[in-house]
Amino acid sequence: MLGQGNCLLRSPFLLCVLIGLLMHSVVGAEIPLGSKLSVADNDYWVSSNGDFAIGFFNISDQPNQFSVGIRFSSNSIPYSRQAMVWVAGGDVTVGNESYFELTQEGELVLFDSLHKASVWTTKTGSRSVASASLLDNGNLVLMDKEQHMLWQSFETPSDALLPGQSLFPNKMLRAAPASKNSKSSYYSLHMNASGHLELHWESEVIYWTSENPSSASNLSAFLTTSGALELRDRSSKPIWSAFGEDHNDSVNYRYLRLDVDGNLRLYSWVESLGLWRSVWQAVENQCKVFATCGQLGVCVFNASGSAECKCPFQCTAATFSNDGTPQCSIKKTGYVTGYSGPSVSSISFVKRCSGPFAVNPSLTKSPPSEPPPPLCVSCLMGAATGTFFIIVILQLGIMFFIYKRKNSTRPKATLGFTGTNSKGLIVFSFSEIKSLTGDFKNQIGPKVFKGLLPNNDPIALKDLNATLEERKFRSAVMKMGSIHHKNLVKLEGYCCEFDHRFLVYEYCKRGSLDKYIEDPALSKTLTWRKRVEICSSVAKAICYLHSGCREFISHGNLKCENVMLDKNLVAKVSEFGFAIADGKATYCGFSAEKDVEDFGKVVLTLLTGCRDHEHIELCGWAYKEWMEERVVNVVDRRMEGGYNSEELERVLRIAFWCLQMDERRRPPMGEVARVLDGTLSVDPPPPPFAFQRPLQVHDSEENVSELEV
Repeated sequence: MLGQGNCLLRSPFLLCVLIGLLMHSVVGAEIPLGSKLSVADNDYWVSSNGDFAIGFFNISDQPNQFSVGIRFSSNSIPYSRQAMVWVAGGDVTVGNESYFELTQEGELVLFDSLHKASVWTTKTGSRSVASASLLDNGNLVLMDKEQHMLWQSFETPSDALLPGQSLFPNKMLRAAPASKNSKSSYYSLHMNASGHLELHWESEVIYWTSENPSSASNLSAFLTTSGALELRDRSSKPIWSAFGEDHNDSVNYRYLRLDVDGNLRLYSWVESLGLWRSVWQAVENQCKVFATCGQLGVCVFNASGSAECKCPFQCTAATFSNDGTPQCSIKKTGYVTGYSGPSVSSISFVKRCSGPFAVNPSLTKSPPSEPPPPLCVSCLMGAATGTFFIIVILQLGIMFFIYKRKNSTRPKATLGFTGTNSKGLIVFSFSEIKSLTGDFKNQIGPKVFKGLLPNNDPIALKDLNATLEERKFRSAVMKMGSIHHKNLVKLEGYCCEFDHRFLVYEYCKRGSLDKYIEDPALSKTLTWRKRVEICSSVAKAICYLHSGCREFISHGNLKCENVMLDKNLVAKVSEFGFAIADGKATYCGFSAEKDVEDFGKVVLTLLTGCRDHEHIELCGWAYKEWMEERVVNVVDRRMEGGYNSEELERVLRIAFWCLQMDERRRPPMGEVARVLDGTLSVDPPPPPFAFQRPLQVHDSEENVSELEV
């Protein structure tokens, strides 16, 4: 907070602009025609009670891709817990210069800057819409001059229902996509013609049905404020109900959501714990959600009672009943799934010979995106009141700022060095950055400069080229400042002043790995043992980012230039959390699978000593040499001392698994690290450089042939 305050004090004009933007984002309950939300301004429309807000949010595993949605925005719910309850267009995403507008014709339009066209609209341009409003119950509505409702978000749900919202026949909830490659979700909730709620997988497989006693038609599902999911007839009389554990308790916020894993759950906000708690779910046994473990996965329960997915390595299907009677059957659908439990009367073993698996074939998941931070209405009102006084002292502030800049000297760096924020990071001004680097005279890499702290400790400073918004930048460095691992370069501090964005790292004496690969003399110092150690160290660093931190962090920009070597040639990964695209920095939100692929490229580059910017030719050539048993050609010939053939086989296998085009085949980094350490074996990989034909498994045709005992 001290560093941020200093930034604002140095630029009163910047503060005025910031307040103006914030005031623009505060819109009352009524939204007039012509109102607009944009990605760039990061503004919102807020309900009059402050409980809900609508605005753009980022898709975590797709940088520069945004959707428009309604979320909880109450101050009593931390922003990381402010769940999304409606998304315009479901799966629709747009670029970072897009906007959402209530046009003068009375139509809500989502305009995509990338395709220069509207990608979603309410189609209400001819219905005399006079205004819009985000109601206190979270319903976004369009109204005419007589306040008659012409359109509402409650009638076009995405994956959730709010209290007071109904699900009518011919409407459905669709679970959010499981990954960035999912065009749409496999799971959906429907109201059928007989008045039953049904959970579907890929529309044709029904794995749960509500147990209402009648077969009445024209029913609707309704979520009550007291925490019950009801099926109601035309007179709004409930004929079937499912109750949450806290039914009728005093709960401020609830919602029903069809989750990514295919289960329908009712959530309540627990104030004392600061989290959402599931108080009811449609399918009690998660293993009975169809395809919950993916293709060929088997769902089992661990000792703590949680569902886990395991994959059989033997296996069309041999079935053994509890009395020991065996049967043989042929699968004829495109999917095989299963579950294990004490009530199951038989066990089936499925064999498929095509397509090997890596160490762990289970899918890895990226974390959900965090919604933007909540608005502080009272703070904004106070800021608005203070605007007048800020304008009065604007000229004095500018003079003060000029005076401070003229008096920036080397002792100022000493003051910055003694001041840290709550994460222990040193907050530098731009003048201090210039002083520490001797006005950027010692460049040691692309936009990287060497500097000295007042105590003569060397540091490395990375210029991020001023492309990150201040709030996002500070949020990112706060996360990075709390990360400590022996194979990650330590972040010492940062600079966030005007349009300057610098990261200050510990200095690694030997420089980056790419310098050792490109220089024939330096490459000789990288013995076989040292190269394997570097691979292992990088794998452990990325594994720590993925699963060892309090929350998932992707590197997003892993390459040899970002692997540093200390004085003992120990590898340390740098620039995690930020991605460089077109020479500019962005805070990355990539998936774990991308980091795994990038790691595979680093391994092949290190083993071969070859630099292939596209990596396609290098990967294809290395795989061909390995398959045709000419693996000696793959090893960097400049390396002295030879190599261990058993280790080379293991390292190449795991590298090819990491480079699978089908990202579902890529192993998690924890298992990659264990393979490199020799504590886990790995299967021979298939060709990784072209999309594989989908593996086909078929439905059961009962009693095709019977096995002899």
